Amino acid sequence: MLNYLWGFMVVIGIFYAAFTGNLPAVTTAALDSSKEAVALCVTMLGVMSLWVGLMRIAENCGIISGAANMLNPFLRFMFPKIPKGHKANEYISTNIIANVFGLGWAATPAGLKAMEEMGQLNCHSKIASKDMCTFLILNVSSFQLIPVNMIAYRSQYGSANPASILGPAMVATCFSTLAGIIFSKFMYALPEKQPLTYKKKKGGTF
Repeated sequence: MLNYLWGFMVVIGIFYAAFTGNLPAVTTAALDSSKEAVALCVTMLGVMSLWVGLMRIAENCGIISGAANMLNPFLRFMFPKIPKGHKANEYISTNIIANVFGLGWAATPAGLKAMEEMGQLNCHSKIASKDMCTFLILNVSSFQLIPVNMIAYRSQYGSANPASILGPAMVATCFSTLAGIIFSKFMYALPEKQPLTYKKKKGGTF
């Protein structure tokens, strides 16, 4: 759906520029945007390489596993149906820690693995379990201690103080995560909908 929406906007923009005589400006903007995109990718590559490397060092030093153990009470509270010691808990911990440090790209592989493990616990059902929905909400709200991506974006586009976003980002993500936790626990308390069952009967099914 988004592909169609973006395609429609691009086509409309080109036609409007052609009818108003601004087509050369569209070409110039496309070239300038391509150059900026490449420069931004190079910047983000350096930033993410640094932080992912630090995360790998922390993992090898046992810092990540120690932090994951500290998260166990929180995981038991948020995901009570995941068995203690299950592999999903490890992936969820890694994902949360990476998100706290603003490493969204580094958090994605662990998040996908966590979903796979929870999918197995959910018997590969096409309907997401409450634990899976809770994990998704935590990812979307995502408390961040250091918003690495935003700092890199601000630095790339000439901000005088790229790190000035630290305080507001911490406050905003703290409230969003708190709201996500409250919503998740409220939804957890609701009874699960039972799937429809179809019984065979003479003359047809119902």
